[in-house]
Amino acid sequence: MARNHWLVKQEPTAYPFTQLQKDGQTPWTGVRNYQARNNLAAMKVGDQVLYYHSVVGCEVVGICEVARESYPDPTTDDPRWVVVDLAAKKALARSVTLAEIKADPELEGLALIRQSRLSVMPLERAAYEHIVRLSSKPRT
Repeated sequence: MARNHWLVKQEPTAYPFTQLQKDGQTPWTGVRNYQARNNLAAMKVGDQVLYYHSVVGCEVVGICEVARESYPDPTTDDPRWVVVDLAAKKALARSVTLAEIKADPELEGLALIRQSRLSVMPLERAAYEHIVRLSSKPRT
């Protein structure tokens, strides 16, 4: 089965990846951007997701997986908004910073760079794998 790849952003002061690891799984609530919502709606069980700490740190820190496809966001009565459940898989060997991503020619087209305010975005498989590979190498 072909899987899609995604990146989600969250401020570590609100919900760090370590908390997702402790919780095991969580609904990805509170998304109020139409493009990000459409991306949530497109996610399928088993899709791989990079977890990015925004504002503080600005770095990819972990890998999670879509555990449940979109359903109504329980934090609002507005039926336009949806959530997915994400399950923690593992922390990266080391974080991959936004500066590293911006400096890497293989990653220049990422939505993370082009649409910096988007909180849920698709990734090409090659970009996903490249970021994971970067996490296993020493920072230069």
